[in-house]
Amino acid sequence: MIEGVRVKKLTVILDERGRLMEILRRDDEIFIRFGQVYMTTALPGVVKAWHYHKKQTDYLTCVSGVIRLALYDARPRSKTFHAVDEFTLNLDEPMVVQIPPLVYHGFKCVSPAEAIVVNTITHPYNRNKPDEYRVDPYTNEVPYDWRK
Repeated sequence: MIEGVRVKKLTVILDERGRLMEILRRDDEIFIRFGQVYMTTALPGVVKAWHYHKKQTDYLTCVSGVIRLALYDARPRSKTFHAVDEFTLNLDEPMVVQIPPLVYHGFKCVSPAEAIVVNTITHPYNRNKPDEYRVDPYTNEVPYDWRK
């Protein structure tokens, strides 16, 4: 696994009323700080990649549909420099993935229905000076094939 990436398996509690799933708590071992929570979606077959942050840590989970989350370690001083990680996120085996700064990340909706992703980040989004840097999803800079 890429250095600094951590995974927390989640539990879905089901009863006659529906489901409940805690995603991230401030007393979790992987919690750093709270900045913002947002949700994003992807339609079937859509890729949302690549981007990275210089300061913020992401905590990503999928609450509907299925995504394939890919990570790429572009940090020259990292023990896992050039490593690629891949995770399948869905409610069948729920998890939250902690993505450290400077690790490229992106996902593809691989379900027949729209996927809904919840992201908790450690810094609020700054519209005037975003901590977000993008790379084309099909660039040779990242050794990952979204077409598979």
